[in-house]
Amino acid sequence: MRTRLTAATVVMGFAATLLAAAPAKADSSGCTHHLRGPQVCIRLTGRNGANSVTGFWANPPKKIKKRAISLYINGKHYDTATGRRKGRTISHTWYVNVGTGKKLCVKVRGSKRIACQKTTWVGDRAS
Repeated sequence: MRTRLTAATVVMGFAATLLAAAPAKADSSGCTHHLRGPQVCIRLTGRNGANSVTGFWANPPKKIKKRAISLYINGKHYDTATGRRKGRTISHTWYVNVGTGKKLCVKVRGSKRIACQKTTWVGDRAS
């Protein structure tokens, strides 16, 4: 029970950190919402389809130093890369220009959970 509480605390703290950051207009992130097992997340950083896409596992056991992370674009497999530990997460970043209106998803090997975000157009709002 203590391990579950610790894992839940780490996940909630990580999620709070993500939400507290002030992202740019076109940046977004999303995580699966399970307190047990891997917390799979995706973060898009960029504007109008020119994105860096980061897939990460927010609560891996300490002994795991790397894990395969796959990127899907509109349901089709794009790439699988080795995510490496950085602090309390295992992550990998792709730099892609996919355009807008695309559904990007990441999956960590060994998990059935998938985190997704959609690219959107952010136009200039001149008056």
